[in-house]
Amino acid sequence: MRKIYYIPLFLFSFLVSAQDHSHQSSRPLTFPDIPGYNTIKTDLHIHTVFSDGNVWPNIRVQEALRDNLDLISLTEHLEYQPHKEDIPHPDRNRSYEIALQEAQDHDLLIVHGSEITRSAPMGHNNAVFIEDANPILQDRVEDAFAQANKQGAFVFWNHPAWHAQSPKGTPILSDFQKNLIQKGQLHGIEVINSLDYAEESLALALEYNLTIMGTSDVHGLIDWDYTEKGNHRPITLVFAKEKTLPSIKEALFAGRTVAVYNELLVGKEAYLVPLIQKSIQVNSVKYIEDTQVLEVVLENLSSSDLIFENAMSYSFYSKPAIFTIRAGTSETLRIKTLENFGQLQLELKALGAYVAPRTNPLISWDLRVGQ
Repeated sequence: MRKIYYIPLFLFSFLVSAQDHSHQSSRPLTFPDIPGYNTIKTDLHIHTVFSDGNVWPNIRVQEALRDNLDLISLTEHLEYQPHKEDIPHPDRNRSYEIALQEAQDHDLLIVHGSEITRSAPMGHNNAVFIEDANPILQDRVEDAFAQANKQGAFVFWNHPAWHAQSPKGTPILSDFQKNLIQKGQLHGIEVINSLDYAEESLALALEYNLTIMGTSDVHGLIDWDYTEKGNHRPITLVFAKEKTLPSIKEALFAGRTVAVYNELLVGKEAYLVPLIQKSIQVNSVKYIEDTQVLEVVLENLSSSDLIFENAMSYSFYSKPAIFTIRAGTSETLRIKTLENFGQLQLELKALGAYVAPRTNPLISWDLRVGQ
């Protein structure tokens, strides 16, 4: 008589979940495409046990899949290796290779990257889209940057306002960075790193035409550092012509980005305005019967809460001038137009968005009554 073996339900569930880690979390990051470009969700500053992180590289891939990202880079410190007694690895490419293997059956791009780690004024800098990390490990920091650029890397300045490098909490643009910019060896700057946003870094990005970046710089678990605290990981939205590594690289060098952290969105007006326009879908425009009160239903298609202020000459009937449309939800505006119009321009100031320090963009939508 053949024996039948039963697997306890809790063990069966564990085995299934352990084998299938491609499912998105309950809070996936979602942003619409903008005219002419694909919106690529990226995190280009991540660490694992192969430098000073606390997890294996495959966990970073699984986290990115849960967050619905399109591209990540594991940017291990080249010089700082606190786990080398436990994980000795003379090949600085190993973390990337493990992540690449883990991601091969999933819709997630992995770009090769490393972090050049020096004390101020050089600071910390990420080089992504590299070919080989080992030659970038140089005694002279100038040689490290030269080698990264020889490989065609996109290089950005990490957390320039970090208080451990700048005690006042503001970035210090030294002659070293100025020289790199002049030589075309520094291309971007983090305006959002982990939990911190520095408007002074945004000012430098605009003054020196550096690509605006936002990254998690995660060392622990995304769940512990962000999700369980009610936050999304900070990311960079890259507006690329195609969802391919060459196209994304071209977009980064061209500066087509928006940095995002929860309801905070930071970028150049040319990309931030259409992103917010496309994030809000107008579902209904009609007058309340026998009134001059126009009822407009707006739906937020993004994963960020969006904060607005009325910028029209017309006031709202039943809502304060400042209001929030939560991610994935709808809000109804009732606008006192004083007379009936067939069409109207809705104009709102995006309070959670910045195109320059303390400067919010104006966003408009063309409304047609009856749509």
